Amino acid sequence: MAKKTINKKGDNGKPGFWALFRSFFTNERTRFITGLVCSIVTIYIGLALVSFFFTGAADQSKIENVPVTDLLTNQGSVENWTGVRGAFLADLLMNRWFGISSFMILFFLGSVGAKLMNIRRISLFKRFIFCLTTLIWGSWFFAFFFISGYEDTFIYLGGQQGYYVTEILKNNIGIPGTFLLLLGIFLIIAVFSSSKTIPFLQRVLSFSWLGRIQWRRKKKVTPEVVQEEKPQEEVVPDSQPVAEEPSPEYVFDTEKEIEKAEQQASPEWVEPEEETSPVEEAEPEQEKETPVQVLHSDDPEFSVEVAPDDDADYSGKALGDYDPRLDLSKYVFPTLDLLDPHDTGVHEVSMDDLNENQLQIKQALEEFNIKIASIKATVGPTVTLYEIIPEAGIRIAKIKTLEDDIALKLAALNIRIIAPIPGKGTIGIEVPNKNPQTVSMQSVIASKKFQECKYELPVAMGKTITNEVYMFDLCKTPHLLVAGATGQGKSVGLNAIITSLLYKKHPAELKFVMVDPKMVEFSIYSKIERHYLAKLPNTDHPIVTEPADAVATLNSLVVEMENRYKLLVLANVRNIKEYNTKFISRQLNPEKGHRFLPYIVAVVDEFADLIATSGREIELPISRIAAKARAVGIHMILATQRPDTKVITGTIKGNFPSRIAFKVASMIDSRTILDAPGANRLIGRGDMLISVAGSDTIRVQCAFVDTPEVENIVNYISEQVAYPTAYLLPEYVAENDADKTLGGVVDLSERDPFFNEAARLIVIQQQGSTSLIQRKFAIGYNRAGRLMDQLEAAGIVGPSEGSKARQVLIPDEYTLEQLLNSLK
Repeated sequence: MAKKTINKKGDNGKPGFWALFRSFFTNERTRFITGLVCSIVTIYIGLALVSFFFTGAADQSKIENVPVTDLLTNQGSVENWTGVRGAFLADLLMNRWFGISSFMILFFLGSVGAKLMNIRRISLFKRFIFCLTTLIWGSWFFAFFFISGYEDTFIYLGGQQGYYVTEILKNNIGIPGTFLLLLGIFLIIAVFSSSKTIPFLQRVLSFSWLGRIQWRRKKKVTPEVVQEEKPQEEVVPDSQPVAEEPSPEYVFDTEKEIEKAEQQASPEWVEPEEETSPVEEAEPEQEKETPVQVLHSDDPEFSVEVAPDDDADYSGKALGDYDPRLDLSKYVFPTLDLLDPHDTGVHEVSMDDLNENQLQIKQALEEFNIKIASIKATVGPTVTLYEIIPEAGIRIAKIKTLEDDIALKLAALNIRIIAPIPGKGTIGIEVPNKNPQTVSMQSVIASKKFQECKYELPVAMGKTITNEVYMFDLCKTPHLLVAGATGQGKSVGLNAIITSLLYKKHPAELKFVMVDPKMVEFSIYSKIERHYLAKLPNTDHPIVTEPADAVATLNSLVVEMENRYKLLVLANVRNIKEYNTKFISRQLNPEKGHRFLPYIVAVVDEFADLIATSGREIELPISRIAAKARAVGIHMILATQRPDTKVITGTIKGNFPSRIAFKVASMIDSRTILDAPGANRLIGRGDMLISVAGSDTIRVQCAFVDTPEVENIVNYISEQVAYPTAYLLPEYVAENDADKTLGGVVDLSERDPFFNEAARLIVIQQQGSTSLIQRKFAIGYNRAGRLMDQLEAAGIVGPSEGSKARQVLIPDEYTLEQLLNSLK
């Protein structure tokens, strides 16, 4: 009778998670590939360290005190054989950490690779302890004996770590005490190290009194071991031949070590000419024998034995956390080389220009009897900030009126006075630089601040007047109003916001709704429709260009917002972050309508044009979204060229606390967008003022991202595997639309494209449920309701019965197909 044994099955008859996990990492092929990768990494690091002895002097000035991210974006090259990363790693290990004893790291990595590839059978724990202690001791040893040579060479033989430690030891216990400490540590390492790993240590110790210490390797078995092995001999049946007991080669201190040696026999423990008898190999299986449950089948020659498993987990927790990125698990984020550095050269402001401008400012103020106690300059990428402290008794309001006079004195355009600077007891005068710098998007994205930020929706806008990267979290904004005259950088600013999010968020975590009445600004993003864009069902173009479509899309966002709030109520949470955390930890049931909720960012360009064509129809959904969509992860960005009160109404301003103002035409426009003057004094070309969530206004030079760069990013994303469709928003039906239902009669000549599939689904399931259609076809509730009305008109389902499911009138698929053919 043929039998099969099934171990540790899940509730669906498949192996459990931990069983698959163990089988994956105990698979011989997986272990060999992992060991091979480890060996390759060992060789690479070894080449980097060896090359350091020949090229370290030339590379030291290039990589010293430079972050590796900045080093990678540098145009220069290094001499190390293994490139920038190898040079940085070699300098880190050889100079800053452990010196030449860093080769012990390679020794351990090589041992791991040999162990995984079954080249050698070694104890990784013992090898790790030996390498760790030797690594640290070697660093101190070389630093102690070769400390005098550090001034004549670029190599720290003991590393800076060893240098600092030995200096501390010398200052505390003196040179003799430090030497005795190093000698004692050396002897301890020698005593507890394996004789096969470092045999020369045993030869040294054999001539001293320490040589009389008994090592664990012995040539005879002690009586204690023989007594422990007697009960195992009695288990062998008399009918089976007993093989001769091989002479053990080692003495074991505990029963645990004896059992481990017997169960893991290897060439290191057993002599090559000795063989293990079949009885001894079968004994562990007999000892672990457990009762089985036999499952009988109709075939008398076949039965299945299922081993009982008390630890089996049938709750589903063994699946682990839900991964929203699983559908696009191989998605690769855009790389930095897709962006251009825009290296226009370093246009530094000379000290002569700074001193001259300080003198001119001082003279201009003294002409109006305003004396200055001190003045300080801070140079930014496009403007220089001069902070002045007037003498006592000078009114600040008097200085504010002198913008044009100081501009005339400096022969500069658009001087801006900040009186006083928030958080400081000074008055700021911003003077444009004669040769402004271009802040590239690549330098902002590559910055450490952006790469290591933990924002939910990080947006990197550019650099401040102190050359620091300016960032904010769109989730905290929560909605953004952008204004600026034509050609002043508004479109570049929107592209910078979108680019920042594309570099940080996975397609499963973020979706865009783009409204572009000009039809040319956002059309470039249509290629990533199935990755990042959201749209209405049955629409061909993911970028909304028509005002009527914009109204329908924004109203659909309102429906999406309401649906999400219902899910939050069912989940008993307050915001999207708590909801997704619960869903990822599998605390919410998808069969009850729960799903992972991505963030949705709606970007609306030329808002003034939409107001002119749609008026109240477009303002109402925007107001609703701005008022309450933050908690469910829907955020909105409005952009306009004309920030007048007819476009930016009080309702809009009240719900959009965050503002970005590029250069505008007049002070009235500046007050409309920022509630303060200043935007009319900007110099253009990306120069902007930004206020996030009502905070103080900050002047920022927007990062420049050109159209070819955006095309590179979009093409890079579009060439990767995508979702089957774009993210579908709920279908919205306007109240004034002509309803196809007249007098209670449904026109079946214009059936929904899903009509046939929905009919088959209802008949197969024998359940007339609107939610079933909505869930299976991923459509909105309104469309599913119209489908159900059409099915009722066709005689497939009965009339509505309130909260109950409708009765299905068609008994089988054959009858249904006849009905569908008749409808054609």
